[in-house]
Amino acid sequence: MRHFDYSFLNERIVDSNMLSRVLRIQKFREMAENVKRKHPTIFTELEFIAKVQSVKGSNAIEGIVTSDERIEAIVNRKSEPKDHDEKEIAGYRDALNLVHEGYETLSINETTVLRLHRILVTYPIDGKTGYKKDDNLIIEIDGKGNKSVRFRPTPADETEKAMEQLMLAYVEARDKGAHPLLLIPCFILDFLCIHPFSDGNGRISRLLSLLMMYREGLDIGKYISFEAQIDRSKGRYYEALRRSSEGWHENENDYVPFIEEFIGTLYLCYKDLDRRLMVIGDKKVNKSNRVEATVLNAILPISKKEICELLPDVSQTTVESVLSMMLKENRIRKMGGDKNARYIGNESSF
Repeated sequence: MRHFDYSFLNERIVDSNMLSRVLRIQKFREMAENVKRKHPTIFTELEFIAKVQSVKGSNAIEGIVTSDERIEAIVNRKSEPKDHDEKEIAGYRDALNLVHEGYETLSINETTVLRLHRILVTYPIDGKTGYKKDDNLIIEIDGKGNKSVRFRPTPADETEKAMEQLMLAYVEARDKGAHPLLLIPCFILDFLCIHPFSDGNGRISRLLSLLMMYREGLDIGKYISFEAQIDRSKGRYYEALRRSSEGWHENENDYVPFIEEFIGTLYLCYKDLDRRLMVIGDKKVNKSNRVEATVLNAILPISKKEICELLPDVSQTTVESVLSMMLKENRIRKMGGDKNARYIGNESSF
């Protein structure tokens, strides 16, 4: 059986570039906390948006999709799920809500893992709770549609013991001061290699990632969707997972590729938050001021779509209204036609 031991994390296993990213994450985190204290309303709005994006992103990775309108309606409980995929989406919504609202009281143990899985599969009629009863395989399909076994997870009859050992190894490493940004991805990799459930392993791994980060004070996933960021670069994510799972059964795998991918994803989330907050100064903050500052601070011409992506809590109507006003006041100039228009500040505006 696989042996779980994270004592190697006491050694230096990341290079200088990765160490630099870890330090920048810490700096981004401190800056975000300062802004949050001054402008809590902005973070409340970002949390509302990120929750929808997280539910969408985590399910999309597994091929569970519906329209953006339906996702928003389900997440905000404006509508009941209509089909199997929407029921899966509703299950993730509820499990994510538990993590967001109860992370301080949720311990990292088997009880929590099984509880999250039970919530995840509440809606589908065929949802199976508890650890897998039959062996499962991770199948890969090439460009021609040919299937092959990419990985053989822990057998069903060894799963419960493996999960127990995994939890004990995590608690021991955490209590001995292992850095959370190294320990969490190691735990998640091992969880995915055990693949303890017949369905929902990927989604549970992302919920556990959030829970473990929140308990360590890394709450970026509340405001910038960690799951959506994984979805945007899932090719790279799966490649890192493949590399780090090679030799796993023989206790010879290399965790570093997956650690680097995990830290890189987290870094991009903090960097995205920093971009959204960089327009906030000491003056009174409102949505119009933030749109103005976003355009005037842009080094290159910026499109309406890019402004909306940077300020997801600001409606397109507000963005268009502010741009129109700034054009009338000759503070910015418009480049290109209406469909491909980009905006840049006039020199006199600086």
